[in-house]
Amino acid sequence: MPHYVIGDVQGCYDELIALTNKIKFNPSKDKLIFAGDLVNRGPKSLEVLNFCINNKKSIKAVLGNHDLYLLYLIEHNKRNKSLKKILNADNIVKIHKWLNKLPLLLKFKINDESFWISHAGIPYIWSLKTAKNLSKEIQTALKDDSFGLLENMWGDTPSKWKDNHKGYKRYRIIINYFTRMRYLDHEGSLKLGKKNLKPEKNHIPWFEQTKNNLKANETIIFGHWAALEGKTNLKNIIGLDTGCVWGNKLTAIRLEDKKIFQIKKYGNI
Repeated sequence: MPHYVIGDVQGCYDELIALTNKIKFNPSKDKLIFAGDLVNRGPKSLEVLNFCINNKKSIKAVLGNHDLYLLYLIEHNKRNKSLKKILNADNIVKIHKWLNKLPLLLKFKINDESFWISHAGIPYIWSLKTAKNLSKEIQTALKDDSFGLLENMWGDTPSKWKDNHKGYKRYRIIINYFTRMRYLDHEGSLKLGKKNLKPEKNHIPWFEQTKNNLKANETIIFGHWAALEGKTNLKNIIGLDTGCVWGNKLTAIRLEDKKIFQIKKYGNI
């Protein structure tokens, strides 16, 4: 049973279907795992979600920041031009139910290797076990208090993790690490204002710190950071956001042999 992890789709449905054709996706045998941000900015977010729901027995996904934003819009009855088709869809209840159950972190063990998948990554200040527990904490909060959590998840503070953070402040920083993180400082605080790749003092790509925590048989796979074009220069921390929605490529990796598959954005040479 091959496992394929796919980077940020963001509504690029035609490219998603082309990619599943390229890997010869068979829903009865294969598993597709999405690294978050299924929706927004691209033209066919509703079609992407319907594809996932129609094949839900063979699909897993983690939540990205855009997916959480969609959940917020649904729960709080807000409008958004880019996501209008979803918000007006006949199956909006089914979409909400499926999205609201998704975790922030997934783990797959294949042969002797463990693969950890989250949208933005895992900060070095957390062990993999801690990250797993924190993902479960947010999943439980989404089940029990999704309206309140989604209303209070906005903002860049607190930026530094403390084990004794409580309530919505705690939920917010967990979500920000899992879905918005790119750079950290030397103390592990989030530096959310910086998105480009230009070197800057005390702005360290999160994976340059986390790499020291991983064993030889542990790999982290993430999306979110399109500017990287998937390049971390590390064998066991793999980026899959190659900016399809920005005119570049949609990327998948087969976990069994780490083979990469890509489809260029339609309209590009």
